[in-house]
Amino acid sequence: MTADPKTLYQEVILDHNRKPRNYGRLDHPSHQAEGLNPLCGDHIHVALELSGDRIVAIAFHGESCAICKASASMMTVAVKGRSRSDAEALMREFVDMATGRLAAGDAAHIGRLAVFSGISELPMRVKCAILPWHTLHAAFDEVATTSTEAEADPMHTPIGDA
Repeated sequence: MTADPKTLYQEVILDHNRKPRNYGRLDHPSHQAEGLNPLCGDHIHVALELSGDRIVAIAFHGESCAICKASASMMTVAVKGRSRSDAEALMREFVDMATGRLAAGDAAHIGRLAVFSGISELPMRVKCAILPWHTLHAAFDEVATTSTEAEADPMHTPIGDA
């Protein structure tokens, strides 16, 4: 018997909201950005340290809803230790999955992040889930602040070469 995907989603979100991984600040980040979702009030900071092309440390902090915090927590776990190009590929897959453009089963790198595959059915929550990823993208590109609104909207702005 397989677990109900909605139950698993809720359990994972609650766990990462209560005990976020990599929550805090880095002393000497090489890259950082601030992400804002003015409609719901999510406001996070993502900082990372690159050594060559590899993410050797990553952290986030801020005030956000449970979905945003869980997404940020799982994102940091998923990209830590990866190369920038691998992290960017995962970013594109996650955003495509969260927005309904890609089925979780068709995503080569998504892994445990598949618990967010149903978020596309909750349009008002999609921006909450993808804000950390959009903020990571901004940090890579050394953009200080990004927003989910207007031309910076991650629902409409391609990430990487997508």
